[in-house]
Amino acid sequence: MKQQPLQSRLNGQLAGVDVDSVQESIANRMVLTVGKDDIMATTRDWFYATAFMTRDRLTERWMETMRSYYAADAKRVYYLSMEFLMGRALMNSLLNLSFDKECSQALQQYGVDLRQVREMETDAALGNGGLGRLAACFLDSMATLNLPGYGYGIRYEYGMFSQRMEAGRQVEHPDNWLRYGNPWEFPRPEVLYQVKFGGRVVQFADEQGVQRNHWVDTEDVMAMAYDTPIPGYATPTVNNMRLWAAKASRDFELKYFNEGNYIKAVEDKNESENLSKVLYPDDSTTMGRELRLKQQYFFVCASLQDILYRFSKFHKDFDALPDKVAIQLNDTHPSIAIPELMRILVDVNHLDWDRAWEITTRTFSYTNHTLMSEALETWPVAMFEQILPRHLQIIYEINHRFLKGVMHSFPGENELRRRMSIIGEEDGRRVRMAHLAIVGSHKVNGVAQIHTELMKQTIFADFDRYYPGKIINMTNGITPRRWLNQANPLLSALITSRIGGGWLKDLDQLRRLIPLAEDAQFREEFAVVKRANKQRFAAELKQSLGMEIGVDSLFDVQIKRIHEYKRQLLNVLHVVTLYERICASPHTDTVPRTVIFGGKAAPGYAMAKLIIKLINDVAEIVNNDVRIRGRLKLAFVPNYGVSLAESIIPAADLSEQISPAGTEASGTGNMKLALNGALMIGTLDGANIEIRNEVGEDNIFIFGLTTDGAARLRASGYRPADHYRANGELRRAIDMIATGYFSPEEPDRFKPIVDNLLTHGDHYLLLADYESYVARQREVEAVYRDQQQWLRKVILNVANMGKFSSDRTVLQYAQQIWQAKPVSR
Repeated sequence: MKQQPLQSRLNGQLAGVDVDSVQESIANRMVLTVGKDDIMATTRDWFYATAFMTRDRLTERWMETMRSYYAADAKRVYYLSMEFLMGRALMNSLLNLSFDKECSQALQQYGVDLRQVREMETDAALGNGGLGRLAACFLDSMATLNLPGYGYGIRYEYGMFSQRMEAGRQVEHPDNWLRYGNPWEFPRPEVLYQVKFGGRVVQFADEQGVQRNHWVDTEDVMAMAYDTPIPGYATPTVNNMRLWAAKASRDFELKYFNEGNYIKAVEDKNESENLSKVLYPDDSTTMGRELRLKQQYFFVCASLQDILYRFSKFHKDFDALPDKVAIQLNDTHPSIAIPELMRILVDVNHLDWDRAWEITTRTFSYTNHTLMSEALETWPVAMFEQILPRHLQIIYEINHRFLKGVMHSFPGENELRRRMSIIGEEDGRRVRMAHLAIVGSHKVNGVAQIHTELMKQTIFADFDRYYPGKIINMTNGITPRRWLNQANPLLSALITSRIGGGWLKDLDQLRRLIPLAEDAQFREEFAVVKRANKQRFAAELKQSLGMEIGVDSLFDVQIKRIHEYKRQLLNVLHVVTLYERICASPHTDTVPRTVIFGGKAAPGYAMAKLIIKLINDVAEIVNNDVRIRGRLKLAFVPNYGVSLAESIIPAADLSEQISPAGTEASGTGNMKLALNGALMIGTLDGANIEIRNEVGEDNIFIFGLTTDGAARLRASGYRPADHYRANGELRRAIDMIATGYFSPEEPDRFKPIVDNLLTHGDHYLLLADYESYVARQREVEAVYRDQQQWLRKVILNVANMGKFSSDRTVLQYAQQIWQAKPVSR
């Protein structure tokens, strides 16, 4: 009997997205899946019924998409990332499938408000910041462009910690995002792969006399798949994100259980499943570092087995692998995939080394995200040998052959070989994962033009000399579907009313807004949208923090991970300066300003956490000083994440992108804020430079040292105390912090911060850039006073952001790195 495709049993009909069909589906899901009727249903129940209804429609398109990829024998792109900061999925899915209005109307028939329902969804915070959000944007763009793209990562049981403020200090709480379940995922208990750790390597000669390596006596963990459909916008394509959860190879030891030792009976199970328990365990301890290395290998090992299983369904010759598979390493975390693929090809499938190496290097490509040498990941050789002994042997062999090639190309340059070696000798022998990723990939990319040039001139200059043309640029981008259409529906509707909706898939169409900067009516409509967004955020802030802010004040926003190089401290110094000016001249006409911070500090990062405390202590004084009369407000908004960003970004007037030149690889917050109508004050760092080039120098506030200027200053012997003595406002601001003005109960509380600035070298050049920064802030205020001039600049910013769509970025990856083509249906 001829096998009948399952889809034909479903009559090939997709579930309807009209109001009646959606209403019926929600009712069915409420009763048959949630197990409630409308009398007992809570708002959360309505969310789950709506999510399952939406997932049904995604799943139909998902199945068709996967079949089309097999039918086309398409080359697939696999994006390996330790982080996927996806955010909420309901509105993203409804908007991408274009039935958000129908869904809202269907729920209204039951007396339910979609706006309340969507607030029930928990952020899937499986990432720390820009790295994970970039991965999420790329998945959206791959689906929108009809590219056969898959995301692979870890299904952390607890995501990025939930941040709360207690007495102005960050306190971390578990982010139990799965507490109520996840309606979007499909558990795949049948998709289970073995992952090995530890053990030893046995060498032997096979029947042909060829030396073989067998990895034995290992501790085994199982990786189980969870699939999540990722829809593109205005296309039937729905791609897949597959995340791995660790499962024990055995549930428990019956022997111990029968003896009554219940804790011992499940000990191995609990230890195994800790692998996928927490995003980024604290790596200040040896145990934490070991767990992090195990996490990296765990998801890479499972992903490669899965990729090769899919490849082997239709291809038996590994030589075809690079023609059918492209694997992108998002930072160094997944770079252990290179020796793992070599192990599979050489040890398991018995390919000779040279053939396996050619296949491997043609398959992998690597994205670098940092210029700071201290941030480049390395692992102690001893730890590597204990956890992944066979992989260390393979890395040694890769390194030996690589350095031999370097020696042949540059004979006598022994120092060059030492610098380029995958095994570093400084601070103990360590595996340099970035070097491994570069050597094992056919392309390496930076994420902004200046970042890529600095990669080639500084940290990876030797590699650029040895591999000319391997390091290329792929400037980051963001998806306009989430960061404008979803986050800012009022502005999205205004833009669409004037230029149509084509910009959602072709962001360059925003250029058609350029003439409208001179249209008084459009400026007025734009101002109404901005004010409405500010009112919405102000209401949310009052509800969450009990703080009232004036919507006519300039909303000055810095939202990003708390780190010294992000220079939140420079922003605080400016706030203190503004405060001191008002106190000194209470009757001065001042532009009202609300300074808004958001971001998390790593749990073990004491200085970053102290900066958060300083922000909150300054806010306590400034916000309650009767002399200020509301002209200056300071707010630290806790638990910053994707959903909070979607609220803050549309309300922002000023975007703070103030890292010292040459430190930020790209940044994407700068793009999101500019796209939503915030003017930038920033340095010539990361993608700020390209944003300036697009929007024009007159429509951005650039300050501070350039990369070359910073290098010259450091080389000449930077003395931050000279700037402290020479600038009265700077000196007074630092003195107020140093003498306990903002911490009277503990005057020395911020001594570590002051010491860092004045006696420990001011590594990130805050004092050197302070004067320029404060001067540009005066210009910001002058322009903001002239609202028509401000609005012209804002509109021109929005209109010139077309380059920064992740669609453009992903298309460049597909053409220049992956050699992958869309599959249309």
